[in-house]
Amino acid sequence: MADESTADGTEDTAMAQQQTTAAPGEPAAGPRGRRLGQGPGRLLLWFYGVFTVAALSRSIVQISTKFSDAPLAYVLSLAAGVVYAVITVALWRGGDQARRIALVSCSAELIGVIAVGVLTVADSSAFPDATVWSDFGVGYVFLPLILPVMGLLWLREAGRPERGTQESAAPRP
Repeated sequence: MADESTADGTEDTAMAQQQTTAAPGEPAAGPRGRRLGQGPGRLLLWFYGVFTVAALSRSIVQISTKFSDAPLAYVLSLAAGVVYAVITVALWRGGDQARRIALVSCSAELIGVIAVGVLTVADSSAFPDATVWSDFGVGYVFLPLILPVMGLLWLREAGRPERGTQESAAPRP
């Protein structure tokens, strides 16, 4: 990609690095050139998409049919579904802002899984029905505990500049 020149004749490499050649409808790459939903991110994107549908549909049915049985559990499942949806969209969109949103969301998810997991083990009477995060996600083969860890690792890796590129290139005369 050709560098752009500013009014004083210097090349604006930072702006040129931020431009992408993504096809219409595809998520844009960030300034570092990586898409969050590519490579290992594609598998995370798929899992988070499935978990979004599973958690939201489960919680909506539970809230609409038997909310009074276990309101805390059903609201927590709804919250988990919303967090999964935010992460899914952030991974799909890509870019630095989406990466930051995904980092915060994955961190919140991990804290939620650990907190709810500890609470359900310590006082199971507080949760008459299971949530997505109950017992650290045992009902979902512990994937609710594994996914945010894998997501945080991938987001850290995706935030690094690609090999052979310079993060901040100095303008050349």
